Amino acid sequence: MNGELHNKAKVLTEVLPYIKHHRGKTVVIKFGGNAMESAEIRKMFASDVVLMRYVGINPVIIHGGGPQITEYMRRMSKEPTFIDGHRVTDTETMEIAKMVLVGKVNKNIVSLINRHGTLSMGLSGEDGNLITAHKRLAENGADLGWVGDVESINAEIIEELASHELIPVIASVGTDMEGNSYNINADTVAGEVAVALKADKVIYMTNVKGILDEEGQLISRLDASGCRRMLESGEVSRGMIPKVAGCLTAVGSGVDRAHIIDGTVEHALLLEVFTSGGVGTMIVESMDKLLEGE
Repeated sequence: MNGELHNKAKVLTEVLPYIKHHRGKTVVIKFGGNAMESAEIRKMFASDVVLMRYVGINPVIIHGGGPQITEYMRRMSKEPTFIDGHRVTDTETMEIAKMVLVGKVNKNIVSLINRHGTLSMGLSGEDGNLITAHKRLAENGADLGWVGDVESINAEIIEELASHELIPVIASVGTDMEGNSYNINADTVAGEVAVALKADKVIYMTNVKGILDEEGQLISRLDASGCRRMLESGEVSRGMIPKVAGCLTAVGSGVDRAHIIDGTVEHALLLEVFTSGGVGTMIVESMDKLLEGE
């Protein structure tokens, strides 16, 4: 029994330097549609985020909900269509997306966090023009409907919530100056929010280990040029593309580090923030900068 207690005490003392380093800093966390499908993972994620807040870190959560949107579309006998990985979003699909993202997924995450106290507030990008957007076309010029790209982030709203020790939970829906709603890739939003907040790091939680090499082995560290090479060569493909692009946006604009981790691993978020090895792929602007910070 004494040995078990000593081990617990040792773990607590080992995380102290990481708590000290991150205290008062902002960490943007993208909670992925696939990573959030398990009820147990959602509960674990909520408790991990609360722990981060209680030790002085300012977590900001961005979420999507692609699988959930698809599920509800099919319930309504509407088959989803994708072009270049983007969901074609007509007016009816946009209404379904808002219903699912803002009314269901967002409130579910907020509720799980608030079981630990009044700690969280849910938002969409439409609230206070938090995320202004403009229309996005497919690479071949095809019309995707109400699919958007981020034009600007109103960081003051997020910072105000953080000043009251609240955890913002933001659904990836944006709006333009005419009041039109846009479905925006949550990976893109996370990178842009991290830049706007001058965050210490951005973490993408998904259901894969991270970025893998040609042999399928995890790459634990990458610089921006290495990421670009992998994107250009096609080594990074499909759903990982917007995550890597979001990481590049973040580290290219002053965010210290970006991470892609497997959110299905038990307490993956805490392992990434409070240990030296982490559990996924860490991306930095340059390895020289990484060495300077170590």
